[in-house]
Amino acid sequence: MASGDDAARVVITGVGVVSPIGVGHESFWESLAAGRGGIDELVSLPVGSPASRLSAEISDFDPLEFLPTRKLLKVMSRDIQLGVAASRLAIDDARLGRDDMDPQRVGVSFGAGRISSLLSDFPDAVRNTGSTGDPGDEFEWTRWGEGSLGRIAPMWLLKRLPNMTACHVSIGLDARGPNNTITSRDTSALLALSEGVRVIERGAADCMLVGAGGSLVHPVDLIKMNLLRTLSRRNDTPAEACRPFDVDRDGSVPGEGAAAFVIERRDAAEQRGARIYAEVIGCGAGCDGGSVGEGLVNAIAAAMADAGIEPAELGHVNAGATGSPEDDAVEARAIQQALGSAASEVPVTALAGYLGHSDAGGGAVELAGCLLSLRHRLVPHTLGFRTADSGCRLDIVEGTSRPIAGRLAISCNRTEFGQSAAVVVRAG
Repeated sequence: MASGDDAARVVITGVGVVSPIGVGHESFWESLAAGRGGIDELVSLPVGSPASRLSAEISDFDPLEFLPTRKLLKVMSRDIQLGVAASRLAIDDARLGRDDMDPQRVGVSFGAGRISSLLSDFPDAVRNTGSTGDPGDEFEWTRWGEGSLGRIAPMWLLKRLPNMTACHVSIGLDARGPNNTITSRDTSALLALSEGVRVIERGAADCMLVGAGGSLVHPVDLIKMNLLRTLSRRNDTPAEACRPFDVDRDGSVPGEGAAAFVIERRDAAEQRGARIYAEVIGCGAGCDGGSVGEGLVNAIAAAMADAGIEPAELGHVNAGATGSPEDDAVEARAIQQALGSAASEVPVTALAGYLGHSDAGGGAVELAGCLLSLRHRLVPHTLGFRTADSGCRLDIVEGTSRPIAGRLAISCNRTEFGQSAAVVVRAG
C-alpha cells in the first residue's frame, strides 16, 4: 500500500471526536496535550454502591446539535447518538458537501459494540407474565409469548441494532455506496477503517466514512461489569484510577465515546483542496486462537509488512491498554515481540487513563489521538502510568507529552478474547 499511483492511495481528510475530554477534535487534543483526563465518580446514573463507582462520562454532549429533528432520538440509543455526532463532525471537518462527491461513490463502514436495553423498555411486558399482574407476582417465562411482546414499544429494536449507526450516517450523508457494520468490540474502528481502505483501493468507492462508537455508561452494563470484569476500585482518586501498563493497575474504567474519519483517494482529496491528516499505508488483523497475544503480534506485523516499513521507523505506538492487570500484560508482551529490538526505542502511549474503556468507541477515539499526535508532532503521556511491571520493557511515554520527529505511527487494539487489529499511518 505504500507505493502505487494516487488513485490507490487512501488519506484521512476529516476527524470527528465525541469524548469525555472534549467534543470536537480541537478540545479533545487540548485535553490530551494538557494531560487532563475525563475519569470521575459516576453521577448520571443511580447504580447503588458497587465496588467500582467510576466512569468516564461525556457531560457536555447534546445530540440535538447534530440531528435534523428531535424525533430521531426515539430510534437512537446513546451509542448511536455518539456515532452520528462524531460522523457529522468528521464530515464538517473534511469540508465535504453533498455536491463534492457522487453519492454513488461514497460509502460507510462503522464499528459498534453491544447496545444494551434499558429496564424501562420492558415493565409492562414483564408485568404481563405474572399470574395477576401485581408487582409481587413471580415471573412466568412460559407466558412471555402470550401477549408480552405486544407490550414492547415498536421502535425499541431500532435503538438497539448495531447497524443503525451506519444507516443513520449514510442517510445523513446521502452515501449510496458500500455500507457495512463491524461488531468486534475494541478492534471495530480499526477493522472498519481497514475495510474502508480496501473498498477504495479496489475502486468500489472514492470516499468512505469510517469509525466506531460506544457507551458503557449504562445501568445494565455497569452492574454486569462490576460482577464479571476487573474494574478499578480507586473510588477516592478517580483521576489516577486507570493506569495502563502500570505495575499497580487494578482494572479498567467504563467510559463512552466515538470517533469518525473521512477517508478518500489521495488524488480526489488533493483535487478538491482537502486538508490531509495522514495517509493509511498499512492494515493488519489477527486473533489469538490458542496462543495468548499472538493475534496482536500478527496484526502489527501484517500492518507493518503492508506498509513496507521496519519497526525502528515508527515514531510512536498508540496502544489499546485499558488498565486490566491481565490484558495489559498480554499487550505489552505482544508489542515487544512485534517490534523486536526496537521495542525499547519506539515511544508507546495508551489513552485509556484519559478516556476509560468504551467498547467499540475506545479504538476509534484512540486512533483520533494517534492522528492528532502526528499532526502536532507531540505524543501525549500515558495518564496514570508511573512504574512498569517487570514484564513490560516498552518505552512508555510518562509524566509529560513528548515531542516526536517521525512521520509514521501505528495504532493497535486487542479484545479480551484475542481479536486484534493494527493500522499504520503516515503524516500527510
